[in-house]
Amino acid sequence: MVKSLNDTVTLNNGVEMPWFGLGVFKVEDGNQVVDAVKAAIRNGYRSIDTAAVYKNETGVGKAIKESGVKREDLFITSKVWNTDQGYEKALEAFDASLNRLGLDYLDLYLIHWPGPNADTFKDTWRALEKLYKDGKVRAIGVSNFYIQHLEELLKDAEVVPAVNQVEFHPKLTLVELRQYAKEKGIQIEAWSPLMQGKLLDHDVLKDIAARYNKSVAQVILRWDLQSGVVTIPKSINEERIKQNADIFDFELSKEDMEKIDALNNNERVGSNPETMTVGFE
Repeated sequence: MVKSLNDTVTLNNGVEMPWFGLGVFKVEDGNQVVDAVKAAIRNGYRSIDTAAVYKNETGVGKAIKESGVKREDLFITSKVWNTDQGYEKALEAFDASLNRLGLDYLDLYLIHWPGPNADTFKDTWRALEKLYKDGKVRAIGVSNFYIQHLEELLKDAEVVPAVNQVEFHPKLTLVELRQYAKEKGIQIEAWSPLMQGKLLDHDVLKDIAARYNKSVAQVILRWDLQSGVVTIPKSINEERIKQNADIFDFELSKEDMEKIDALNNNERVGSNPETMTVGFE
């Protein structure tokens, strides 16, 4: 059981990744993202997840520098965007992200979306493998890859992805994908774990939360961890950042886990990886 904000999961290459972190999707660059990241780090978070397309890597880097926490004690993730896929372009995109962040290396670098063309993400993966072998990133992975994408990637990959970050919440539980990833040694990580707030008034979740004297958000995030899924909820409010992480003093029962699992109806708030083409046209 994950017992504290400091607990980590060992990835398939031996790197330790925090189970819990802060996501900064749609957080404005400048003071907003700087303040959010510093608040998270001040309250014990050690994992920060950003991406080139979020356009806030500069602010994330500033917050890291001003946080007072040693770089080696943090776990920083970014992602290569669709318009930068391909071997040479991905290498250039990585350098640009690293420069904006003001860092010497990343802990995790992901392909943001598979796109419609397997050849493209395979070329991008070769670039990530080079970055990994050159020691510029401690682990490499993918985001929004489903089983067919992973199978295609693994036909030619020299390095098995360490992480697959996907939309995951009680309405989208991806049972088959999670089982496949487990068999391949790929850690699943949740983006949009709270379904952008759309689950906070759900009666089943409210009933469970009341019995544990926790919020619905806390119950969902605890369910993530007990499901073996790394989670990175987004918030810009320090009090909410603290509340999101206050999930290590209780454990959901097997019955309540199953009740939450049963809410799945394959509903998503983001794009479908099987049809997402933005930036690939």
